[in-house]
Amino acid sequence: MIVRRVAGWAGELLVTLGVLVLLFAAWQLWWTDVVSNRAQTQIVDSLEATFARQGAEATSAPVPANGIPDALNDEGAFAVLRIPRFGDDYARPIIEGTGRDVLALGVGHYVGTAGPGQVGNFALAGHRTTFGRPLHDIDRLADGDLVVVETAATVHLYEVASREIVYPSDVEVIAPVPSDAGAAPTAAVLTLTSCHPKFSATQRFVVHATLVESVPRAEWGPARLAEGQG
Repeated sequence: MIVRRVAGWAGELLVTLGVLVLLFAAWQLWWTDVVSNRAQTQIVDSLEATFARQGAEATSAPVPANGIPDALNDEGAFAVLRIPRFGDDYARPIIEGTGRDVLALGVGHYVGTAGPGQVGNFALAGHRTTFGRPLHDIDRLADGDLVVVETAATVHLYEVASREIVYPSDVEVIAPVPSDAGAAPTAAVLTLTSCHPKFSATQRFVVHATLVESVPRAEWGPARLAEGQG
């Protein structure tokens, strides 16, 4: 009798634990996307409104020595990332830092790497799953695809040049010259990093792109963005 009761309690406990695991998985894989997508959309809308208000003033404003424009909202966002390959409506805020809180709100900029359009490596990180998964389809990027970085003054156009899969310890991928960590940079490049494979953090999927043009916002328009659809 006691054995049966213990077995019954154990079974109920396992069922309860199973339900809790499923609820946690649903929260991690679905609800964090809902919350983060909503927050990221609001941040992008706020940035775009600020860009429009600043207008010509932003063009004439000096760029800080580190190349990173001043944060334009409380979250530390300073630019908008657009990737035509991911759809016409794809837009994610770029925020200084790569901590957990930052990556829940958008794409993070590795502190100490170059700024948008600057000579060196403008390196970014983003989730591939959960928290809005801004780089979920990073593996779909092909050579020649555009990666667009909008700031208040300028729109920077980068063209995908290469892809690689590395381990988290291979930090040279965000060096000023990714192919030669000790070299002095002579070109402006952008690097995107995200976890690989999906639902794992064992490796990193890395995309490198080269700056091909920097356009004043006043000369930028949807037609230019469509050119990078590939």
